[in-house]
Amino acid sequence: QVRLVESGGGSVQAGGSLTLSCAASGSSFSVNAMGWYRQAPGKQRELVATITSGGATNYGDSVKGRFTISRDNAKNTAYLQMNSLKPEDTAVYYCNANIRIIRAIVDQWGVYWGQGTQVTVSS
Repeated sequence: QVRLVESGGGSVQAGGSLTLSCAASGSSFSVNAMGWYRQAPGKQRELVATITSGGATNYGDSVKGRFTISRDNAKNTAYLQMNSLKPEDTAVYYCNANIRIIRAIVDQWGVYWGQGTQVTVSS
């Protein structure tokens, strides 16, 4: 069983910063791409940022230049550094990872999601 556990959410004033963490835990697995998505009340879930195991990154247009995604492959952990936060960044942030479960005969790939962490930015 593999789990993604997020941490680091909270409340901050506009212009402030927060850092989110997402750690994958379990046994006999490897992590490929990781990413962050967010969902605000009444809106669809949207891409925030993704990062491959090799470190290639991709960002949603609304966060480019303000957010930075990174990862520590040894710790199976991804981070999201959020700077210059705006009230419109308020949402539940979800971690996502493409994970390979290593089996005796055939490995199994799957997409995993964390439980979500609330980020609230006040004006």
